Amino acid sequence: MTLTRPHRLKTLFGAPSFTHAEADPSPRTGIDRAIELARKAEALKITGFFTADLLQADPEGLAGSTGVQDPLITLAALSQHTQHIGLVATLSTTFYDPFNIARLVGTLDHVSGGRAAWNAVTSSVGEENFGTDLPSPEARYERAREFIEILNALYDANPGSVARRTASGSVVVDPKKLGRIDYKGKYFNVAGPLNIAPLPQGRPVQWQAGQSEAGIRLGAELAEVVYTSQPTLEQAIAFVTRLRSLARAAGRVEGAPFIMNSLHSVIGESEADTARRLRERAERLDYDRGRLRLADMLGGGVDLQGLPLDRPLPASLLPELDEVNRRRGRVEIFLGFAKQGLTLRELIQRAEDTGHWHVAGTPEQIAAKVEERFNAGVVNVLTLHGLGNPDQEDLLVNGLIPELRKRNLLDDDYIEGGFRANLGLPALQDAQTWHAARTA
Repeated sequence: MTLTRPHRLKTLFGAPSFTHAEADPSPRTGIDRAIELARKAEALKITGFFTADLLQADPEGLAGSTGVQDPLITLAALSQHTQHIGLVATLSTTFYDPFNIARLVGTLDHVSGGRAAWNAVTSSVGEENFGTDLPSPEARYERAREFIEILNALYDANPGSVARRTASGSVVVDPKKLGRIDYKGKYFNVAGPLNIAPLPQGRPVQWQAGQSEAGIRLGAELAEVVYTSQPTLEQAIAFVTRLRSLARAAGRVEGAPFIMNSLHSVIGESEADTARRLRERAERLDYDRGRLRLADMLGGGVDLQGLPLDRPLPASLLPELDEVNRRRGRVEIFLGFAKQGLTLRELIQRAEDTGHWHVAGTPEQIAAKVEERFNAGVVNVLTLHGLGNPDQEDLLVNGLIPELRKRNLLDDDYIEGGFRANLGLPALQDAQTWHAARTA
């Protein structure tokens, strides 16, 4: 069986923030701005909102985790001011428990009318807030596998006939029809049943992020969409070839899972304007702070202070990948950059995009690069940036997005069937063959 590749690219925006700031004229300032941006995104027919999440306050502000709001509450609020746009919550399988998350994400699917998804991450930071050491990547991914299997089993165990609407409009759930799962694993023992009604989508869409070897295997076997950082087309082709090979070996249908990239773009009105924007971006960089960010991209155990900006990093400073316990996929990207001979200055500039795909140019030039990657079959879902940014929003909304539509790369409207249908994923009765929930 072959999974039909979506005829068009699916798009995501980062979910807008509801955060209140001290000088705001009203407690609703952040709320009103978030609602306005959400409605703009839906008017543009963007496929979904994506929320990243890190469970710590980063003292240096390197990871953008300070001030981040809870994904599920943010998306639940946005769901009440939108009708069609999907809602992807990033959630930690290392620091949360599966039964709680099954209830929370399941409730999001109910309150949004079938638009929920969750992005399983194993977390590379935050252990200090949960009274534990950070497990090895291998242990984190073992736990993540059990976590995903449990959620799938809990959702699948409750048949649609569990819930019945009465003449008064209320809903009655028959507890005798709720299904136990009696899951016994290395990390979790969960009896079930899940005590919420079956979801509008049956299951939320399953995202997964992680590109170490263990992460790739997990995504190949259990994810519907894999979020990966691939800075070049050649790297993207190599990654997708390996991922899909592992997926086939696991019995997945051809073309599964879908691939998501985040496009970090600098959009200019012309080539000269793009060059000016890039030059000003480089001039704004704080290279002392940039050394700290780059050290973080290299696993956090590297001291870059005092090194000359215009020379490559000494090979003796570079970590061994298998000795890194945090974000191995990201470390591998930056080790590759360093081994190409990029100078410290160039590496710091690359670190501003944290290893993601970066393209600068006019809307036409950027759209051509997107089209190239889409036609190569290595991206199905793409995060676009710039909404709410005064410097880039007009060029995004009135430049890049129309150019992508002109090339017939984007959907013109939503379809019925919830988030899974709008992503072009198969209906759940077919998707269930992708996920073997272990119950013993």
